[in-house]
Amino acid sequence: MPPYDDTDRAILTRLQQDGRIANIDLAEAVALSPSACLRRVRTLEQDGLIAGYRAELDRARLGLDLTVFVELRVDRHSRENAARIEAALTAIPEVVACHVVAGRADFMIEAAVANLAAYERLLIDQILTIPSIVDAHSTFAIRTVKTRGPLPVSQLA
Repeated sequence: MPPYDDTDRAILTRLQQDGRIANIDLAEAVALSPSACLRRVRTLEQDGLIAGYRAELDRARLGLDLTVFVELRVDRHSRENAARIEAALTAIPEVVACHVVAGRADFMIEAAVANLAAYERLLIDQILTIPSIVDAHSTFAIRTVKTRGPLPVSQLA
C-alpha cells in the first residue's frame, strides 16, 4: 500500500460522514480538483481502505426494536468447526454482526429483532440448533447511543 497523507485521511473521514457525497463536493471539502479527488478515491478503493458503500437503515422504522448481544460458547474448538459456525451465523438475517472473541465466550453476535418473541424464536430455532454451540448468554440493549460510528483514521500512514 502506498503511503497515505492528510488529504487521504480527510477523504476517508468525509466519506464516512456521507458516502453519497458528489465527487465535486468531496473535492471542494478536501481542497482538490475533482479529477485528483476521484483518482485518490479510486486508489483508496483499490487498496481496500474503502470496502464499499451502503445505505444505513433505521432499525426502529423497520420494526426491529430490540437489539441483543449474544455470547456463544462452543464445545469443540477447531478451524473447521469455527468455519461451520461462522457460516451458519452469518446466514441468519437477524445476525447483523458476528465476532470471534476471547474470554468466557467464543463468539459474540449482535442481532436485530422485532421483540422478545422474535428473539426467542431466533435463539431456540436457529442459533441453538447450530452444532457445537453449548451455551448462549444474552444482553439486551436498552438504548443505542452510537452505532457504526466513523472509524478513526489518524493512525493511517
